[in-house]
Amino acid sequence: MPADAMVHVIDDDQAVRQSIEFLLRTSGVMACTYESASAFLNALPTIESGCVITDVRMPGISGIDLLRRLSEMQIKLPVIVVTGHGDVPLAVEAMKIGAIDFLEKPFDDEHLLGAVRSALNRSRENAAHEAERAELHARLSSLTNREREVLDGLVAGKPNKIIAFDLAISPRTVEIYRANVMTKMAATSLSELVRMALLTGVMKSGRVD
Repeated sequence: MPADAMVHVIDDDQAVRQSIEFLLRTSGVMACTYESASAFLNALPTIESGCVITDVRMPGISGIDLLRRLSEMQIKLPVIVVTGHGDVPLAVEAMKIGAIDFLEKPFDDEHLLGAVRSALNRSRENAAHEAERAELHARLSSLTNREREVLDGLVAGKPNKIIAFDLAISPRTVEIYRANVMTKMAATSLSELVRMALLTGVMKSGRVD
């Protein structure tokens, strides 16, 4: 089973932890349990992927508090929260903070497994997304300062003539820099270059990081 299929189960109730772990393992999914959110946070530096199932009500750091901390730390692990009867408002709050799903106790086994499969798929997509971002940032770092300035103009939607005017160079020179940018970024079209700029955050401020 690949490491990204690991499910991290957080609940202060040992019986619940063991029940979820047993269900997951008998379904071919690896699971690791934690008796508190603090224990999970302590282990977080060693966790690279997978998903989280956490009770929303726990002593110390609650499930809601944990979601806030993960958000502040920009941790992309998909989180499923488990709520008790009548805790729908808490579940809604959790979803607003970033949880991708919630389960009400007592939950159906198939519902839990379906939520886990969805969360693990999301985790793999996140990992692939981050790998692509890293590759694109590496390509960006290969651009010269002038090529970056031309890229700024391109993603801002400026035609070559305007970019040339802004940079006090000829339109022909802009075309050369534009071709270099497309080659170094491995973009086959302007629309693909814009998508890359969005993915790396270049277009957030209109400047290359």
